Amino acid sequence: MRMHYEEIELSTGTGVALHDITLQLQDLLARQGLQNGFLLVSSQHTTTALTINENESRLLDDLRLFLHRLAPPGDAYLHNDIHLRDCPPGEPKNAHAHLGAMMLGSSEAIPVEQGQLVLGEWQSLMLVELDGPRERRVAVRLVGE
Repeated sequence: MRMHYEEIELSTGTGVALHDITLQLQDLLARQGLQNGFLLVSSQHTTTALTINENESRLLDDLRLFLHRLAPPGDAYLHNDIHLRDCPPGEPKNAHAHLGAMMLGSSEAIPVEQGQLVLGEWQSLMLVELDGPRERRVAVRLVGE
C-alpha cells in the first residue's frame, strides 16, 4: 500500500463561491499512478467547506440563498465582537462563514477504482468559499496501490 500527500492551492472568488477541484484531483491521481484506493480531502481553513454535489450555477445561487437564510451575514454574532477577544489586526467579522463551514463540513473521502475517482454522473468535488476572496489550500492524502 502506498500513501502520498499533496496540497492544492487556489485563489477563490468573492463571498460564497464554488470551486470545482475534481479535475485537479484526477490529475493528481494520474501523476501518482494510483489505481485503487481512496483520497481523503480536507480543507485547511475554518471558513471554507468541501462538498460533493452537482456543479451547476443555479444550484450555487440556491446554496448562497440557503446559507444567507441560515446564517445571515448582517446578524449579530458573539464571534464578531472583535473588541472582546484576542485577535490579530484586520480580523474580519465572519461568524456567518464559520457557521456555514460547520454545517457543510470540511472533508470528503472518495474511492478510486482503476485510476478514476468513483463519483456519480453529476457529482463533482467542490471547495465552497464562504468568506472570499482569499488564497486557500486543500490537503489531499492518497492511499492505495
